[in-house]
Formats: sequence, C-alpha cells, structure tokens
Amino acid sequence: MPATRPMQPERSEHLADMLKAIAHPLRLRLVALLVERDHCVTELAERLGVDQAIASQQLRILRMRGLVAVSRSDGFANYRLAEPRLINLLDCLEGCRR
Repeated sequence: MPATRPMQPERSEHLADMLKAIAHPLRLRLVALLVERDHCVTELAERLGVDQAIASQQLRILRMRGLVAVSRSDGFANYRLAEPRLINLLDCLEGCRR
C-alpha cells in the first residue's frame, strides 16, 4: 500500500463534495449506466424506471460537480461521463462491499 500524505483542507472539501454528489442510490445507478455508454435522458429514465424529470434532476447534480457532461442534438440531451475515473471508484466501492 502506498504511503499516504496529509490532505490539505481544500482538497478534502473538494473530494467530499464529489462523494456527496454520487452518494445517492439513483445517482450511483446513473453513473453505472453512463460507464457503459452515453445515453439520452429518456433512455436513462426508462432503464431506471423513474420519471424523466427525476432523472434530469439527479443528472443536473452530477453535472454541477463536473462528473457528467451533456450535449444537445435534435432536441435530445445526451449524457456522458465527464470524469472517466469514476469507473475505478465504482469498482473500488463494489470491492469494498465484498
């Protein structure tokens, strides 16, 4: 295990904000779907069995933290992971569960 170094308060606050953004079951599921591929909000809502408005609200939180990005095309909002290392975080969390 690599040696850890003291974490500066600003850095710990930034990381805590990022963890808060994904510390919600629906947001974790959204991130897991976006690991697979980009999705439009309609697809995401349908796959998760929630209203589109709820999916959009949760995606907005992830977007505000810079974890997902959106592009618009033909009236559709397409979401993708803006931070690809979230894949590693999900793997780590799954490993901790075992």
